[in-house]
Amino acid sequence: MEVADIFRAHGEVYRHKHDLTPDQLKVMRAIETCRTEVLGGHLDVCDRCGHSQPSYNSCRDRHCPKCQSLKQAKWLEERMERLLPVHYFHVVFTLPPSLRPVARRNQRAIYKLLFEAATKTLLTLGEDPKRLGGQLGITAVLHTWTRELEFHPHLHCIVTGGGLSADGTTWIPARRKYLFPVKVLSRLFRGLFLDGLRRAHEAGEIRLDGNDLSKLVDPLYQTEWIVYAKPPFGGPEHVFKYLGRYTHRVGISNQRLISMDERGVCFATKSGKTITLTPQEFIRRFLLHVLPPGFVKTRHYGLWAASNVSTRLPLARAALGVPAQPAPPPPQPDPKAELDDALEWHTRLLRLTGIDVTRCPRCHQGRLIREPLPHAASPPPDTS
Repeated sequence: MEVADIFRAHGEVYRHKHDLTPDQLKVMRAIETCRTEVLGGHLDVCDRCGHSQPSYNSCRDRHCPKCQSLKQAKWLEERMERLLPVHYFHVVFTLPPSLRPVARRNQRAIYKLLFEAATKTLLTLGEDPKRLGGQLGITAVLHTWTRELEFHPHLHCIVTGGGLSADGTTWIPARRKYLFPVKVLSRLFRGLFLDGLRRAHEAGEIRLDGNDLSKLVDPLYQTEWIVYAKPPFGGPEHVFKYLGRYTHRVGISNQRLISMDERGVCFATKSGKTITLTPQEFIRRFLLHVLPPGFVKTRHYGLWAASNVSTRLPLARAALGVPAQPAPPPPQPDPKAELDDALEWHTRLLRLTGIDVTRCPRCHQGRLIREPLPHAASPPPDTS
């Protein structure tokens, strides 16, 4: 049972009944054709028992539930190289319900503002000498869904438990169980976001469809915004293995799907509960989470910002007594690099996840050898 099965069975009817954006149409087509003969592929043949199976190409769309494992593994490998041996905090910033319709109509602008306001909140409090007095390292990941696939924009932030002093010589540790007061985080985030919303509206970057900005914004200053600070992680390696599940997660995984029948699509939600939606409603909710093209949903700030990776981050490592990492050797031209790129990802996936996709699934002893797919025989020529 896969999301692709639901799209193939009910997607055409949904497209006829609804006006979809080009991006939503592209995502639907990608998921429907992923790992099917439409995208081509090859034949995997066991060199021991002779078992053969077709292996079709993936769509590689970031919204596809089947195309994230290797990307996640590569991302984790890169992140682990930048880890600092400190404790980490997990902070979640959530937009209030009254702003969700605005976010739906202005996704790129609102998501960008969410990143800016949340990370500036953390960096500002981190650099405040009364709070910490150091520059934090932050990785932020955008999610737009609930377990029921409802639209719910929020930002997951992994934050170093301490920061580098302004002069770059000292690491200033944060308390083990406490980063900043939640109310302080919430109110600073609220002020920064609403100020940015006003400026974006004045610049013509936000569309309100005739609604008055003041009527929308003024009540939001009187409400407490939800900022959730989860307990700190046990160790740095655990942090990014945990975060890796967030960075490449889509609205729903195939593993959560239970059934599709005359009652609708049933899938798991939380704490052992399930929900059943009509296929049309399931597709509608899934498409709510198609991101604007080119929008980067995982970003790095502070010590992990691109501008600081080769400057401030090494200073933080030195302040923590971490040996300097040797510079990587210059890349050498490889005449065989273009012969078979698949071999590289097979090896990397095995190293990072323990999954060996070249082992025969039948005898578990032989190796799968790639061969061309046999072409269907051409029909005989018409001689009548």
